[in-house]
Amino acid sequence: MKGLFSNGVKAVVLDLLPEFERASGTAPAITWGSTATLVGEIGKGASGDLAILSDEAIDDLIRQGKIVPGSRVDLTRSAIGIAVRKGAPKPDIGSADALKNALLSARTISYSKTGISGVYFPTVLERLGIAAQVASKTQMPSPGVLVGDLVARGDADIGVQQISELLPVPGIEIVGRLPPALQKLTVFSAGLFVGANEPQVAKALITLLTSPSARSVYERKGLEPVC
Repeated sequence: MKGLFSNGVKAVVLDLLPEFERASGTAPAITWGSTATLVGEIGKGASGDLAILSDEAIDDLIRQGKIVPGSRVDLTRSAIGIAVRKGAPKPDIGSADALKNALLSARTISYSKTGISGVYFPTVLERLGIAAQVASKTQMPSPGVLVGDLVARGDADIGVQQISELLPVPGIEIVGRLPPALQKLTVFSAGLFVGANEPQVAKALITLLTSPSARSVYERKGLEPVC
């Protein structure tokens, strides 16, 4: 089975894959990336059996005739959070004003270029009225480097990303979520590709990802199960 899966669910899928491989006798070939990157690859002709992307992306691919209508299954909800280097003081981010002060006080800030959080966070800076002020101290990760990596090695004081993508990175600590008024919750959904070669195997993986046993894995990985 071939899958194109968002990095937002990577920690959960990797945790559950051994169980799936034992039960199915199949080792899926998974391409990981941001939703935007994977949608771009699909637009260039990439395909497979199963996609796990944002719900908006899955719906758009259904409209394009690339994902089977009616196959969308919502898996989990993800929040954007703030991280600092392990042992560093944790700033107050409990309100919009507190987050604004924390960002202005930070020496450097990092967020992703193409991920859902990276596309959204500039709008937060605009709403806070500090986009121009923090532009010069924003450190974008280079290809293959995680936001959390920059924070862990001290290249960024504050990292902004999906909590599920920050949690697995050693050497950092989660401060918390963006304040509710500035938060963007993303639902990650699965969908079957039109023309899938192994649709039954893909459906079996969806069944595992929506099983009661998977709920604790989502929660442990910083996600909220919606299945």
